[in-house]
Amino acid sequence: MISIKKRRQLVQVIPFGVVSLLFGLIYSFLEHGILGHSAHYPTTGNPYHYAPFSSAFLAFFGGTLMGVLEVFFLNRIFHYKSFSKKLIIKTLIYLLIIAILVFLMTCFGHAIERETYPFDPQVVGFAFNFLMSFAFISMELYMALGIVICLFYTEVSDNIGQEVLINFFLGRYHRPIEEHRVFMFLDMKDSTAIAERLGHTMYFDMLREYYADLSNSILNYNGHIYQYVGDEVVVTWTMENGLDKNNCLNCFYDMKRSLQEQAEKYKERFDVAPTFKAGIHLGKVTTGEIGVTKKDIIFSGDVLNTTARIQSLCNSYKTDLLISERLLEFLKIENVFSTTDIGSVELRGRNEKVNLFSVKQIA
Repeated sequence: MISIKKRRQLVQVIPFGVVSLLFGLIYSFLEHGILGHSAHYPTTGNPYHYAPFSSAFLAFFGGTLMGVLEVFFLNRIFHYKSFSKKLIIKTLIYLLIIAILVFLMTCFGHAIERETYPFDPQVVGFAFNFLMSFAFISMELYMALGIVICLFYTEVSDNIGQEVLINFFLGRYHRPIEEHRVFMFLDMKDSTAIAERLGHTMYFDMLREYYADLSNSILNYNGHIYQYVGDEVVVTWTMENGLDKNNCLNCFYDMKRSLQEQAEKYKERFDVAPTFKAGIHLGKVTTGEIGVTKKDIIFSGDVLNTTARIQSLCNSYKTDLLISERLLEFLKIENVFSTTDIGSVELRGRNEKVNLFSVKQIA
């Protein structure tokens, strides 16, 4: 079974292949429109063959490899670089890779045609002539446009969230709709004291590490980060995804394990190992696009306020996780989690009481 995180990464790879395929086809048609039935490139004398589908396949294959390199490797290496630096450096890297591949392909192509070996001096000379020609330079500039589009998509996807970006493209929430969702409000413990001790800059560095270490668990359990509010993270699931195999509860304990495993890293760098508490609830929300100069997809409904209030009671009941009875009714936790009935609690700002339960994972 492919993990949810790996599926998400594969979805990020697909646009590289598709965009490259389209750019390859367009370039092949344009080139044929200019060269017509010519057998050679006029600037270099290199042989020219019109083969749009072969070109499209090679472009798709190359674009997909570029996507794999980007999503699984380069994206991690340049993670903390600014957007503009990432865009420029990565584009130059990919253009260099393309130049090397074109050089090798040209060498092998000429070698086959001349029935000689690929690195025959005359063959290499032809290849270098092509790389220095206006035809190749214009192709590199054209490919740079496709690369920038793919990288821009990846960066935007990482910044606003893949699910949000897809929903924008599909126009799913162009008109408000009602849906049932699960929400988790997760808050760092003693964050004010930690911030005062570390100072603003170091505290921000710790928050960045903290959020990054929580993200894998959220992805692995099909969650979506709705908001970062200071040291608080709001995670949401569709009703189906949140309840499936107790994803919302498993996500909480997976995040907890992730931080425990990296406690030494935090103690060495920041002299503190962050921990958190959370409240989970479900209910109906209205979801839709909002904003003019800056658009966003937001959730509106009483369930968000209720979940925030539930989370705020964790300290009062000396527990790391509180959930509503309504959520518990939909979960199947036998032999996996144990619950303690807190009772009926009146939440701040609400007239009606809510039945709450603390949850612990059975070892």
